Amino acid sequence: MAGGESLPQANLSLRELQVVELVAAGLTNQEIAERLEISKRTVDNHISNILTKTATHNRVALVRWALQSGKVCINDVNCCMLPEANKNIPEQIKEEKTE
Repeated sequence: MAGGESLPQANLSLRELQVVELVAAGLTNQEIAERLEISKRTVDNHISNILTKTATHNRVALVRWALQSGKVCINDVNCCMLPEANKNIPEQIKEEKTE
């Protein structure tokens, strides 16, 4: 954000945080649905709600917001603020990509 602008504070649910993490990992909505064992339509709804809550307009802006606000970790560059129960998602993603 440019000169003094603050990031919108979003009160995201645990599920929404999981979706943000998977979007940041580059998964499609269908892949997120399969990973979380929910329908693609539910993922679509989650992403729509997340974009509204974070005042972002697309996935790229959402990932930028998530990185800047410390909601996701990419290659250990940023610290996660996710609850402990959700910390294994990035490791699962890394393991799947290396297989």
